[in-house]
Amino acid sequence: MGRYRIRVATGAWLFSGSHNSIQMWLVGARGMAELELQLRPARGEEEFEQDVPNDLGPLQFVKLRKHHSLVDDAWFCDHITVRGPGACAEAAFPCYRWVRGQGILSLPEGTACLAGDNALDVFQRHREKELKERQHIYRWATWKEGLPLTIAANSKDELPPNERFHEEKRLDFELTLKAGILEFTHKRVYTLLSSWNHLENFNQIFCSQKSVLAEKVHQCWQDDELFGYQFLNGANPMLLRRSTSLPSRLVLPSGTEELRAQLEKELQNGSLFEADFILLDGIPANVIQGEKQYLAAPLVMLKMEPNGKLLPMVIQLQPPNSSSSTPPLFLPSDPPLAWLLAKSWVRNSDFQLHQLQYHLLNTHLVAEVIAVATMRCLSELHPLFKLLVPHIRYTMEINTRARTQLISEGGIFDKAMSTGGGGHVVLLHRAGAQLTYCSLCVPDDLADRRLLGLPCALYAHDALRLWEIIARYVEGIVHLFYQRDDVVRGDPELQAWCREITEVGLCQAQDRGFPVSFQSQAQLCHFLTMCVFTCTAQHAAINQGQLDWYAWVPNAPCTMRMPPPTTKEDVTMATVMGSLPDVRQACLQMTITWHLGRQQPDMVPLGHHKEKYFSSPKAKAVLKQFQTDLENLEKEITARNEQLDLPYEYLKPSRIENSVTI
Repeated sequence: MGRYRIRVATGAWLFSGSHNSIQMWLVGARGMAELELQLRPARGEEEFEQDVPNDLGPLQFVKLRKHHSLVDDAWFCDHITVRGPGACAEAAFPCYRWVRGQGILSLPEGTACLAGDNALDVFQRHREKELKERQHIYRWATWKEGLPLTIAANSKDELPPNERFHEEKRLDFELTLKAGILEFTHKRVYTLLSSWNHLENFNQIFCSQKSVLAEKVHQCWQDDELFGYQFLNGANPMLLRRSTSLPSRLVLPSGTEELRAQLEKELQNGSLFEADFILLDGIPANVIQGEKQYLAAPLVMLKMEPNGKLLPMVIQLQPPNSSSSTPPLFLPSDPPLAWLLAKSWVRNSDFQLHQLQYHLLNTHLVAEVIAVATMRCLSELHPLFKLLVPHIRYTMEINTRARTQLISEGGIFDKAMSTGGGGHVVLLHRAGAQLTYCSLCVPDDLADRRLLGLPCALYAHDALRLWEIIARYVEGIVHLFYQRDDVVRGDPELQAWCREITEVGLCQAQDRGFPVSFQSQAQLCHFLTMCVFTCTAQHAAINQGQLDWYAWVPNAPCTMRMPPPTTKEDVTMATVMGSLPDVRQACLQMTITWHLGRQQPDMVPLGHHKEKYFSSPKAKAVLKQFQTDLENLEKEITARNEQLDLPYEYLKPSRIENSVTI
């Protein structure tokens, strides 16, 4: 006779508990025992003791079956822990999923192990059965041919239950969207009674819940200094690069010798930078309510002054074309409205690339590929499943919602963005060709763009520090389970996961540098660091700036309603206002910016997930050190920001979500 102490933890959110009864068995190396209890789990933890007539030996599984008569009341089980008789150590059985139906759910003891590590065939059989079931539940689908694959779900209701938003998240997401739409309607009605012919008219719809930085943008958006700053530390710090030569598309006609001399001087000094939006050249523009919209493909040349300010020198709105005259060059010395309109075109182009290439494709869609491959290829016992699963929370649902509401036919992009109506898909295809492995690895990307070591490049500095911290965390976990390179090469689940990402999810991406196998610890660690960084820090840097930089619509217009100017003298305020979004488009931009850019109420900061997937003291120590490193970086960034006129907050660890959830 032995006494077992069992603790059952239920999720803490609405409807996690169940009115159905739960049947439970303990399975050990020497036998199995059904517990004589009828558990009806409520939120929180419950503890009870049970006498078992026989010695079960080391515990291997807890088995659960939920019984219902009329209503299948799903139960979200966090975890179960069991302490056996005598001095037995407590055994942990992670669950963190919904228990539905009346089938038997087997939870293995939570010690992480590689496939084949454990001589007990019972665990290997469990892994094989688990992955077979998951591969049936988590199936790939093609959203658009040639783009990364997605989870097979035409709506959020078709998603696997464990990938759905929990109730508080769902309610917040849907109610705040409705509130935003209601505010949009009120502003639209209000503006019907007033004119819309001057920049000050945008004040009528400026977001009531604006941030401090958004107000700064509102006041200073026309300044060249703020225009240049955004390429380094704004919503999209991913396009700027230091020039190695004058771009071939920059045609300098006679009469611009002084400009050429200035550009060449900055080039020789290593202080010349460029932002080239050539990816937009030829993309079909949207038609919104019968009105044609317009796109440009600008080139901006900027110089960095000794004090770190990045200032524009010249803007070319379109690349040269053999069928048309040489495109005009816009300069800071031009008539103020002509220069302002040229900068507005650049900001519109940046909006398109930011949202589609760097936000949707490089974070959301890549994170979804990582998420689906993880669920299809790695058993819950695998240490890398335990490492990765906190960083894929909610990703499948937020992406499914985006495909049905944001970038779908008739969605937000079609209603308000100049790349909507199909141009966004063409742009995504082009951007996909540039989606290389190196482009997702911060040290490689910054080196390629020659931005390392710039004191004023705050995104670059913070991103590198986070990459290093995440890399140490990943290495700490990997080295616990892969002591040699041949262990990496011999792990079938790991190698299948790698192939699933590169060959399946990313559509044969090996020609863009993605690995099809892992040959060493170092190679594995680098890839895992990229995965965690993309799902956390990179998404935070790209997503959070929307509320600050896009709330004042003229600073980042979602669409342009007139063609790019070809002369400077004819630009008037009527030209500027006729080019910028109309009141309906501007209201829609502000509504979505606020909804998607605000901090989420159930936000889990990087590295601080409550789920206890790892049970070993060594793995817990690695996670604890990760949290300590993040706290130290938080203090560094806070101290630095106190000295800055424009603090850079997006990569403070406390503001980085642990996964792509919005």
